[in-house]
Amino acid sequence: MFVNQAGCRPVKQRKMSLQSLQSYLCERSGWKDPKWLFSCCLKTGIPYEICFTKFMSSSLNQPLCFVSFQMDLRLLSIATLLGILCFCSAQQEGSDCIKANAQSCGECIQVAEKCGWCTDTDFLKQGESKSARCDELQSLITKGCTKAKIENPRGSTSINKNKAVTNRKKDMVEKLKADQITQIQPQKLTLNLRSGEAQTFKLKFKRAEDYPIDLYYLMDLSFSMKDDLENVKNLGTDLMREMKEVTSDFKIGFGSFVEKTVMPYISTTPARLLNPCTSTNNDTCTSPFSYKNVLKLTENGEEFNSLVSKQQISGNLDSPEGGFDAIMQVAVCGDAIGWRNVTRLLVFSTDAGFHFAGDGKLGGIVLPNDGKCHLENNMYTMSHYYDYPSIAHLVQKLSDNNIQTIFAVTEEFQPVYKELKNLIPKSAVGTLSSNSSNVIKLIIDSYNSLSSEVILENGKLPEGVSITYKSICKNGWVGTGENGRKCSNISIGDEVSFEIAIKSEKCPPQGKSETITIKPLGFTENVEIVLNFICECECSKDGKPLSEMCHNGNGTFECGACRCNEGRIGRLCECSTDEVRTDDLDANCRKDNGTGICSNNGDCVCGTCECKKRENPEERYSGKFCECDNFNCDRSSNKLCGGHGRCECRVCICDANYTGSACDCSLDTSTCLAANKQICNGRGTCECGVCKCTNPKFQGPTCEICPTCPGVCAEHKDCVQCRAFDTGEKKDTCERDCSYFNLIRVKDRDKLPQPADQSYPLSHCKERDANDCWFYYTYAVRNHTEREVYVVDTLECPAGPDIIPIVAGVVAGIVLIGLALLLIWKLLMIIHDRREFAKFEKEKMNAKWDTGVNPIYKSAVTTVFNPKYEGK
Repeated sequence: MFVNQAGCRPVKQRKMSLQSLQSYLCERSGWKDPKWLFSCCLKTGIPYEICFTKFMSSSLNQPLCFVSFQMDLRLLSIATLLGILCFCSAQQEGSDCIKANAQSCGECIQVAEKCGWCTDTDFLKQGESKSARCDELQSLITKGCTKAKIENPRGSTSINKNKAVTNRKKDMVEKLKADQITQIQPQKLTLNLRSGEAQTFKLKFKRAEDYPIDLYYLMDLSFSMKDDLENVKNLGTDLMREMKEVTSDFKIGFGSFVEKTVMPYISTTPARLLNPCTSTNNDTCTSPFSYKNVLKLTENGEEFNSLVSKQQISGNLDSPEGGFDAIMQVAVCGDAIGWRNVTRLLVFSTDAGFHFAGDGKLGGIVLPNDGKCHLENNMYTMSHYYDYPSIAHLVQKLSDNNIQTIFAVTEEFQPVYKELKNLIPKSAVGTLSSNSSNVIKLIIDSYNSLSSEVILENGKLPEGVSITYKSICKNGWVGTGENGRKCSNISIGDEVSFEIAIKSEKCPPQGKSETITIKPLGFTENVEIVLNFICECECSKDGKPLSEMCHNGNGTFECGACRCNEGRIGRLCECSTDEVRTDDLDANCRKDNGTGICSNNGDCVCGTCECKKRENPEERYSGKFCECDNFNCDRSSNKLCGGHGRCECRVCICDANYTGSACDCSLDTSTCLAANKQICNGRGTCECGVCKCTNPKFQGPTCEICPTCPGVCAEHKDCVQCRAFDTGEKKDTCERDCSYFNLIRVKDRDKLPQPADQSYPLSHCKERDANDCWFYYTYAVRNHTEREVYVVDTLECPAGPDIIPIVAGVVAGIVLIGLALLLIWKLLMIIHDRREFAKFEKEKMNAKWDTGVNPIYKSAVTTVFNPKYEGK
């Protein structure tokens, strides 16, 4: 069976051969030309099944899906081969404006910033739907819509509050309040956003000198921090003195924490609740607690020292502490802590790790932290009820309250808190000595590190809105992406800027305005940005509801088209959705009984054809029955209508000076002119800008080449020879055969005419006669009829040979050769004699006998010795 997939038309199940399948596809595509193109993907499953999942021809924009053809094995093999060799052509990526099928100007401008809407009431051609009004601007102009009739609203940016950044000095007599200091500019903007179009603006940030600072010291008072508490008791006055170098407006507060007051974090026996410290050390500790706000932020350093000196160490059972509970309360209890809208620093001092969300289950606490303030008499009262906060929850609350955190921890826990620092923006980690003696230097260094970096953060963005940052920092350093949010190494008085682009991809419901904020992390100042969304065109304000132009008031006539009321459709809202598909209406969409609805190139809407759109915006169907198109005309050089015409209803309308079915035949004859200014040298006709030679002997672009013809010089040689010198093969028939040219004699070759001096073609010739003498002449045709020959009246004959030098040379050569041969023979004989003598001398030296002794003589006496004889 055939399966109707998304975007596919159902067709009847049938068995068919490969040839009939091709014919069927051609028929469905509305083509009669066999040069149809299609894109296909062949999938094989169980035997005898094949799936053509996609078919795309140049005239069919909707795929046909064929599933489970029952075919024999041979046909399957052929089809498999066809699938492998299938020509897969991908059409040019279509216009998003056309694909959107927008039915109104408002819908159109929300598709993309490049989309415009033509408001010309006469813009649509027969068979085109309302959505054809929405297209790219250049395409609309090409289709005949004037710029004045194109609705294309653009976004804008306006600044509502633009107070200059403050140039504050520490030695100023009049001290400014915190709310009088400006470090970021501008402070409020309004952006009008069109879908797809980004609006860009610039923010300026400048660190103000002598900016107020609030510092809250949150300390772990578990037993291991006993020696640290002694060093912190004088922290207030010492830190006040050091911070005076940074700011004249400084406040300090103090808080402490231990752990949740439930098992297994602390011991709940009565004695341990009173004194959790070990009895062996005879130490007295205070009862365990979760978090205590000891001192609200104050300018009095002596008060800080006094209250801190009264604090006592407590104790707990496990190593990690409940510091996250304390940080959360410090962040959200602004009134109890006394935070001002200034730089807020939280110093978190500990020598242990931390519990976080989920650890509360050990004590039976399962409710997640609610992120609210629960201080009573400066004590956290809900530690037994709410779990520890998560890191993400802390990040949110610290950011919302513009608190910058400094983790002063011992070296043992540095790696843990450095990982935590990477998760909490605008935080720093410092190494705390074993007894906290370096805490002041740690705070100063960490503050300088935090204040030298500015990081922008935006609030929650509406759905479909995106934001990008680009930073222009000191020394011209430019950051993009995530680095575009921040600038580092900023000193007091330095000014940096950020380029921020905000873009909306769609309109919110009802086009309601939205407000977002952008602020530097750790600072209380922010930029308020009001986002207005362009969801309708200006021309829609002049719309006429219940207009008679929209079929008896069934729609609003706006922007040159009808916006139909609910339940109505059609170009003029002439149909109800209940009567869209009926046989009677479909009959009005058939050109004749034998064709498909709208020629298979469109949809029948209310008895009227609305032609389909092509992915290529330059290609379109037209006509009452969508029977015409502008892309199926003949092509030449792979160009529609040869690039010299336009395609209308599958017929090329050629430009001037071009003709032919593909406008590939030029009527211009300039390309056929030969060097003699004759068309095709007078030997052919100019057809489509190309010479067609009438005489088959001639060829070339202008019929000037004749490979089998003699040259001009060879052709006229005999006649020139007989008339000028009375010699040659035509000497006897010269008067009869050679009177067709005028002969002009000249004295020497310099007198012959030159091609540069003549306005007609001229040939220079050099020929040889029977006596090997050269003669020179020129041949020319004047005014296409009069032939002229200029000839030099003297021959250039070669001089006779000089006999004496030749004979002398031959004799001298013979003598020299004889002498050379004799010398060579003599040299060879000397070499041979020397070799023989050397051989003789060598044999003589090798003789082993004296010249006076016969080498073959043997003595007759033989002497024998007895080996046993000992001479006795």
